[in-house]
Amino acid sequence: MSTTECGTDLKLVKAAAPVRAGLVQTAVFVRIKSAWRAIRNRIAAHPLSELDDHMLDDIGLSRRDVVIALDRSGALDDPSLLLAKAARTRARTRFARPPAR
Repeated sequence: MSTTECGTDLKLVKAAAPVRAGLVQTAVFVRIKSAWRAIRNRIAAHPLSELDDHMLDDIGLSRRDVVIALDRSGALDDPSLLLAKAARTRARTRFARPPAR
């Protein structure tokens, strides 16, 4: 192995390290951003439990949906995903016609 080949190998190793560090930083940033979004959505979903049943019905939810979403999601989980799923399910079945006899 000549001296120039050793120098090339060293450059490749040094060039690969910053790329990994950048990926780790990006992954950490994405995790922090995701956790912040989940906390923000939990804070926004919490006042839904104070609405009366008619107001919740207007947005396609029931009190049970709100309680389940807040209980089943952890501190860093997003309850709005469960609330959106419950509202979609209710919208599909709410005005469905009964089967013809």
